[in-house]
Amino acid sequence: MTLKILLFIFCSLFSLNAFPQLNGNYNYSFAITGYRVFQNPKIFEQDPQKYINSVASGAMIKINDNQVSYRLSGSFLQKSVNFKNNCENCQLANGKITDYTFKIGFEKSFNYSWIQPYFAFDMGYRYNNFKGKMNTITNQRLISLVSQVADTKTGLNITPVLGVKLNPAERISIFAESNVELYLLHNRQETLTQNSLGSNNLNSFSKGTILINPVSIGIQYHLGNKN
Repeated sequence: MTLKILLFIFCSLFSLNAFPQLNGNYNYSFAITGYRVFQNPKIFEQDPQKYINSVASGAMIKINDNQVSYRLSGSFLQKSVNFKNNCENCQLANGKITDYTFKIGFEKSFNYSWIQPYFAFDMGYRYNNFKGKMNTITNQRLISLVSQVADTKTGLNITPVLGVKLNPAERISIFAESNVELYLLHNRQETLTQNSLGSNNLNSFSKGTILINPVSIGIQYHLGNKN
């Protein structure tokens, strides 16, 4: 039984190595992100800062040459969230996040075997908006104040990436990658209090923040044979 298992593993490895130059042989690749977990930029005085998970929210086109691949990618997400804000006076916020990015960059594989670790570097534009309501809660757990709020961030993101690709079949790769994102943003925060005064508070500033995006998993299909 043990011998049969070893033979099965050996044959599997041999079949996987049948495509050692997979990415080098094709001109283009199209990728879809099936699942990702990313750190959303902090909204107002959000505590703790949230990680967001999403399904089928990104795509990428790659142009491959013999040394590097050039990446053009984008993502889009709309998701309902709720969180505690400035919880000394406990404010509870709920609303919807809209987030999209457009990035361009390059990717370099460390080898061309059936398992390919790689490094990538992307940069581009990111828009992130939260819009919803914020309820101020009293010690008696009653709502004392309701506000309409909006928190909008726009700016440049710079993203080094580490990843790995598996090539289980000809023209197909499965990838998983993680990255650290430097987000240089302009932030506009608006609060409209729903009381008799109807006061409006606007805060606008620029800053940089670092975001940890643990995992992005997807599948690539390769087109255009160079041979």
